[in-house]
Amino acid sequence: MSNMFSLEGKIALVTGASYGIGYAIAKAFAEAGATIVFNDIKQEFVDKGLASYKADGINARGYVCDVTDEEAVGKMIAQIEEEVGVIDILVNNAGIIKRIPMCEMSAAEFRQVIDVDLNAPFIMAKACIPSMIKKGHGKIINICSMMSELGRETVSAYAAAKGGLKMLTKNIASEYGEQNIQCNGIGPGYIATPQTAPLREPQADGSRHPFDAFIIAKTPAGRWGNPEDLSGPAVFLASDASNFVNDHILYVDGGILAYIGKQP
Repeated sequence: MSNMFSLEGKIALVTGASYGIGYAIAKAFAEAGATIVFNDIKQEFVDKGLASYKADGINARGYVCDVTDEEAVGKMIAQIEEEVGVIDILVNNAGIIKRIPMCEMSAAEFRQVIDVDLNAPFIMAKACIPSMIKKGHGKIINICSMMSELGRETVSAYAAAKGGLKMLTKNIASEYGEQNIQCNGIGPGYIATPQTAPLREPQADGSRHPFDAFIIAKTPAGRWGNPEDLSGPAVFLASDASNFVNDHILYVDGGILAYIGKQP
């Protein structure tokens, strides 16, 4: 059974994996035997990521690339194939969010979120699929969101992008399943990362931050998720254990999507 979850001999590209969720997924892949390549938009982020991987004993390769730039992505994929090999596993993790009320958000701001969170996964998948077809297999994992299913104040662009990413996931599975390519998604719940740390800091009187209290009340698990909570689901979807799993969105949310919340 353990061999089904092994990633030995596989090459995994995780976008935006210098830190946070992407880093946790890449680290789990490495521990399962995969060779890790990642990108970020700036050299300083790539350098920080490389230092973290090295500290964890992982020999990763990092590339500077804007995943919304189709030409740059094509060059990066060609470079990876030349220097490392054909990508077996693609994780579309890079993303942004702009928390702005819809009527205060400009069309340019809306387009930027759509570009990074939806257009970029299309560009990345399009660049990787031809070589996956030639190799005879491939795994694509799109990092979706609970906002692939729900709406919420101030995240109109993000919800639109992640809802679209869910459907892109299903369409890639439909279009390329016959070529032995499985495309699935992971929908994280609220994850404790450096970016969300301010929302979890206790108030001056020692009480929970209001948003922290809101999330705890809405989550049956009674806690925020950790990046490591995504490791097992990601390895599953990247491994032979999921060879007949296609177009599935695996929500790793502590049960929040199933729960109406505690009574006040």
